[in-house]
Amino acid sequence: MSHVPVLLPEVLAHLAPAAGETLLDGTFGGGGYARAILEAAPCTLWALDRDPDAIARGAALAARFPGRLHLLQARFGDMAAELAARGVTALDGIVLDLGVSSFQLDEAERGFSLRFDGPLDMRMEKAGPSAADLVNTLGERELAALVWELGEERHSRRIARAILAARAEAPILSTGRLAEVVRAAVPRDPSGLHPATRAFQALRIKVNDELGEVSRALESAMALMAPGARLVIVSFHSLEDRLVKRAFQEAAGRSPRASRHDPGALLGAPPAAAPFRLLTPRSVRPTPAECAANPRARSAHLRALQRLPESAAA
Repeated sequence: MSHVPVLLPEVLAHLAPAAGETLLDGTFGGGGYARAILEAAPCTLWALDRDPDAIARGAALAARFPGRLHLLQARFGDMAAELAARGVTALDGIVLDLGVSSFQLDEAERGFSLRFDGPLDMRMEKAGPSAADLVNTLGERELAALVWELGEERHSRRIARAILAARAEAPILSTGRLAEVVRAAVPRDPSGLHPATRAFQALRIKVNDELGEVSRALESAMALMAPGARLVIVSFHSLEDRLVKRAFQEAAGRSPRASRHDPGALLGAPPAAAPFRLLTPRSVRPTPAECAANPRARSAHLRALQRLPESAAA
């Protein structure tokens, strides 16, 4: 399947690229958002991706927009340091697509997908410990905790026991074998979801420290946003969306207020005006038509935040 950017019209509407602005696509992937941004306005776009294959694919797009598209192989959690090293300290817009790219899912050798049998890898940067390393070395309790916490899988203990039993016969080195081990260990999901989906998600998140990257990216992005800048994030599972939602609400001054039943808490100084405002009080979801055309869009949530002009935040 070719790369299809999710919620593209909605991303552009909230990012609102304009002439002369400097923006960042922190998850270049297949270049779908980047291409649309560059076509929407004569702006400058920096694009990051931790996957070297994604940066290599972007060469043709960079040639099409000479001097306007700058590609860097880097994690989006490191965006502030990477851009500062190149003289960029403020941005007018940032977009992050937190999902695995279609290219990664469609290439069996990357080990991300349940649809193809390939090496049990899942490393976005092709470096460091792989999913196979975790599956074949972690203890039963550690595996169960990983699958429960990062996959939100209620059969995590059963899966961990099955993995240990299977690897005692032979190391689990392929996506196909792991999928079959999990399939045999858990009941059929009435939704039709593959039984190993959540376990695969948990391993991918752990291998790539995805939640840590999101937390670092949120902090860096807000620090980089110039007055009026927009931050647009598309997430694909509840753990990431929860981090984004909480961070955006706190930045916009919408964190839970003191209880009216706690007089002591109400005597404190009034909160300072928040420097950000939510552009999306609720997450934006794909339409049924988009989900039908691109099933990978089904779980997407878009949230957007804007730094207020300094006068408005005062």
